[in-house]
Amino acid sequence: MPPLNPAPVPPVPAARWPRRPADPLRPRRSARLASPMRRRGLAIGIDIGGTKVAAGLVDASGRVLEVLRRSTPGQDPREVEKVIVELVRELSAHKHVWSVGIGAAGWMDLTGSTVLFSPHLAWRNEPLQENLERLLRRRVYLANDADGAAWAEWRFGAGRGESRLVCITLGTGIGGAMIMDGRLERGRFGVAGEFGHQIIMPQGQRCECGNRGCWEQYASGNALGREARELAAANSPVAQELLRSVDGRIPDITGAVVTRLALEGDRTAVELVGEVGEWLGLGLANLAAALDPGMFVVGGGLSDAGELLLEPARRAYARNLTGRGFRPEARIEKAALGPEAGLIGAADLSRVAARR
Repeated sequence: MPPLNPAPVPPVPAARWPRRPADPLRPRRSARLASPMRRRGLAIGIDIGGTKVAAGLVDASGRVLEVLRRSTPGQDPREVEKVIVELVRELSAHKHVWSVGIGAAGWMDLTGSTVLFSPHLAWRNEPLQENLERLLRRRVYLANDADGAAWAEWRFGAGRGESRLVCITLGTGIGGAMIMDGRLERGRFGVAGEFGHQIIMPQGQRCECGNRGCWEQYASGNALGREARELAAANSPVAQELLRSVDGRIPDITGAVVTRLALEGDRTAVELVGEVGEWLGLGLANLAAALDPGMFVVGGGLSDAGELLLEPARRAYARNLTGRGFRPEARIEKAALGPEAGLIGAADLSRVAARR
């Protein structure tokens, strides 16, 4: 007969390093999850853009300790990987780094391992995480750049303390991401947040996506520049300052140029920014009806216009919000972390994944 009290079977020890970092789309925020050393640990965030690759050494409080930048070396994934490896090795040469987070425009798979589609780099089904982990011999986490920016604003920036947050990034187009009940919400297939392609003007301006009337054709930096160029091309007397600012070269009038002139007080530029702000508010009202967030955080280059953009947006939001007067209303605020939000978020997401 077997003994009445058999010796207990010792538990199988857990692997020290899982093959893939856990997906932090549903992270728990409690600091008790990590050891004190890991909470203080450094992570590297990488922001892959169409023209530059930025890398930052980020501590656990979201402070950027050092930033390096390189030009994006074309669209070949192998060349971009080489640049990332160089940046990581330089930043970690004399410091202990826990993890590396990569932020890139486009769609990622739900495991955070593969770039399914990246518009700026023409990548398709690129196994970026696996390639970089092999080259770096470190944990790597992959995220959409808008998700990274939203995470950073929620953790360390304008959205701290808000459990339901929508982050809008206004640049050449419109990026977006959602924090719902303390987690990134990416949808069933991982492609939620493409807010810039909601149709707000049927049969309107042609969008690069192939549709007409997308929100980003009316409320982005590109939209602001296009409207200003059309005004200048019509030889309007109110566009003289716009023309002087670029020495008469109409193609050089960009959203950034108009934003700068608006901040300097040029009346035409202020009006143009205000019109874009009204389109922004209309789109936000649509999102409020669908998502019911407590706060919208607006970032990206166009947000540099500050209240010149946001005040018209708030007015348009109020006019178009369904049920106004019978429901609480989300706040609309400017992002706090600036252009480094993406790499801060990528670094912190990788830290969350690595400590699980």
